[in-house]
Amino acid sequence: MSYQPQRPNARVLGVVASIVIVLMATVAVVVERFAPADDSASADVTPSSVPATTPQRLTVPLTRTLAEGDEGEDVRMVQQRLADLRFDPGPIDGVLGRGTVQALWAFEKLIMKVPREEATGTVTPEMWEVMRDEVVITPRRVADTGRHVEVYLTEQVMVVFLANGQPLLVTHISSGTGQPWCEEVVIDPGEPGNNSPEQIAKGEQLKTGVCGVATTTPGVFTFYNRRLGTRETKLGTLYNPVYFNQGLAIHGAILVPLKPASKGCIRIPMSVARYFPSLVEYRDRIYIFDGIKEPEEYGSPLPPADRPDPNYTTVPTTVPVDPNAPTTTIVPVDPATVTTTTVAGA
Repeated sequence: MSYQPQRPNARVLGVVASIVIVLMATVAVVVERFAPADDSASADVTPSSVPATTPQRLTVPLTRTLAEGDEGEDVRMVQQRLADLRFDPGPIDGVLGRGTVQALWAFEKLIMKVPREEATGTVTPEMWEVMRDEVVITPRRVADTGRHVEVYLTEQVMVVFLANGQPLLVTHISSGTGQPWCEEVVIDPGEPGNNSPEQIAKGEQLKTGVCGVATTTPGVFTFYNRRLGTRETKLGTLYNPVYFNQGLAIHGAILVPLKPASKGCIRIPMSVARYFPSLVEYRDRIYIFDGIKEPEEYGSPLPPADRPDPNYTTVPTTVPVDPNAPTTTIVPVDPATVTTTTVAGA
């Protein structure tokens, strides 16, 4: 007798098929639930999860006028906004001190177009509306150096720009008065007027009478040297000077008023001068605009020559340098850390 295979029962086949379908659906659900997310799939993105492409407008209003000496969270808010825009307000501590006032002066003069001697150093609700909106500061020149500095004599403001055109620092300044002057001066060894090989070898300060014209020369220059600490020169007491034109320098000073007040150098606040030398390098460009002609039209003129004071009756004398006094380091401009000291007014 030959074997004849039995055909499966149709009812059994239906039951098995149903079980298979249920199992496949269950597996699909499990796989879908625990499968890794697809990176290309759309997802909810909050504004804080991606970098903003443009500055976000601040929405907190100012309900009072802020002036020097005021304190509070609204002062802190203003300080933070100034810092975000690269105007250095000093410590962000909620106290409207002198550093914040000077940062506000720079903002008023550069952004609000307030005449330089009419800046107030206060923040009105109307001014805050401008500050909290998008503020763009663009360079007037594209330099051939990694960074460059632009000095605006009309506004009495200075800006350090990165290679990409973004501001790194915006600060209030005080430049030369343009007036003639005659004074008794003390000159450190190595500074113009006391820098012959013999004078440098002696290492003594020189006290003498000098006359000059307090001119900050417009034009295009490069930084060629810096000196850390305090230096006594024909142009006064300079703190952390960075030189750009035959003794003219950007340097820290205690007195940086709203009007030009120097003998030709560019004064900046002491708090800014503590780190400014680290922002620029040897041979970085500095463009000085006078509001009359373009810097390139002037070229790189030397400052007016000084001369001995004809009415100075005391014979020039040398002053021994105190061997216990802190020494001054002379180095080329580079991004190194800058040491700090406290000095009298320049």
